[in-house]
Amino acid sequence: MGTPNPLSIPIYSHSTSSQFMTSISPLRLPAIIRGCPLGPCTTTWTMDYLAERLAGVYRPVHVTTDPDMNFANKNFKYSSLDLGEVVKLAASGEGEEMFYLRAVSEENPRTKPVKLEEDFPTIASDFILPDIIPADKIFSSVLRVSSGRVRVWTHYDVMDNIYCQVVGHKEALLWPPSEADKLYLSGDKSKVVDIDNPDLQQFPLFPIAQRYKADLQPGDILFIPALWFHNMLAKDFGVAVNVFWRELEDKLYDPKDPYGNKDHLPAAKAMRMLDNVMKQLQDLPEEYKDFYARRLVLRVQDKCYSKTFLGEKK
Repeated sequence: MGTPNPLSIPIYSHSTSSQFMTSISPLRLPAIIRGCPLGPCTTTWTMDYLAERLAGVYRPVHVTTDPDMNFANKNFKYSSLDLGEVVKLAASGEGEEMFYLRAVSEENPRTKPVKLEEDFPTIASDFILPDIIPADKIFSSVLRVSSGRVRVWTHYDVMDNIYCQVVGHKEALLWPPSEADKLYLSGDKSKVVDIDNPDLQQFPLFPIAQRYKADLQPGDILFIPALWFHNMLAKDFGVAVNVFWRELEDKLYDPKDPYGNKDHLPAAKAMRMLDNVMKQLQDLPEEYKDFYARRLVLRVQDKCYSKTFLGEKK
């Protein structure tokens, strides 16, 4: 079976504030919204402006000499750096080191979600939150700054989000939740780092996973539905604001999750129960354990898999 060609992510021209919630979000597919006002940031956020406004603001930053960042073997380091200097270095592209900021809250990054207006007040007024999403459901708004060529590992988030590309260009690759069994997961991340030339001995199914592709321009908004895997490649120096919101009931989310990547509480409980189920099989010989494990998989597939994703009618 050959590698399927990437599907193009559809582009919508922004029309009304209700367009997203009525016509785009219900499809549960990624989409690009073009022409939605983001405020003066699309013109004011130059290197010089950001360097001046963010000078003296320190945050943890990924620093790497390998553009394909690998969360498994940590081919990068975290350094607390002056973001004004980070902007200058990332924009210049000089030297061996590359930089990637996924901003966290200054107050308590382990428990408090980051919000642009609270954590970066010197630039927050330049970014106008699109009125296409429910303001009362917003969980976080994340400032992202990247050197050119940096690729962020494939992962999923548990909330819907819009990725607002303000400065620079990015290549976005996405995979549907239904392709999870081909992505070789470790938690919320894929083990496949070299997505263009994967090790076929380790990851034989990865090439046949259906992917979606988009090239983001300044001002584009990319809708990433919850549980969709995504991998972002910065074509050049880039600045973005990533807005997450809870599209489900609040009680389904882990209240101690500041990043939006901890599994929904019922799913996390099911995973723990499954770990206990698998322990029950450990006393059996390998052949028997394999047999009952396959029966368990079939039972889960029959009871829980979406018939739509299996290509069947409900």
